[in-house]
Amino acid sequence: MSTSADKSKGYFPLAGQAEDGWSKEDEATATCFCGAVQLAFPTKAPGLVATFVCNCSDCRKITASMIASNFTVLDSHLTHIRGQSNLTKFGPQAKTVASHNSMSNHFCKTCGTLMYRVSSGMPGKSILRIGTIDDFHLQETKLRPTIEQFVKERVAWLGGVEGAEKFEGSAF
Repeated sequence: MSTSADKSKGYFPLAGQAEDGWSKEDEATATCFCGAVQLAFPTKAPGLVATFVCNCSDCRKITASMIASNFTVLDSHLTHIRGQSNLTKFGPQAKTVASHNSMSNHFCKTCGTLMYRVSSGMPGKSILRIGTIDDFHLQETKLRPTIEQFVKERVAWLGGVEGAEKFEGSAF
């Protein structure tokens, strides 16, 4: 995506099978790769709690990537548009390596996309993945990570998130 693109308008590239994602002033959608699961979430407070990148070993394993880009929303503001019955739950894990909280992971049964995690340390909130957001401009605007946690575990060849507040351990 060009850095000069107009970020005030939605950008919905061909990514996965769904073609019905949307974004409004204060709400948008996140969809799994196959399109079976779609969520609506807030893009502003109070429903949007935080946007962050995590470098912990647990997030590396669960995402099969070197970082996890996340955003946390209040469950009271999260809507399952479709596919809630198509989610499968892994966990709760007894303890995660970094946070020492139990964590449940909610995946699409069809394509395996991790849609969100639920931590015992964050009751009433869900941790969604920035990569599931349908409007790619939101990834660089309203949902750009403002926090980077477990920076001591970041791989040396990956730079940190510019402008994000850095934490050696958990920010939460």
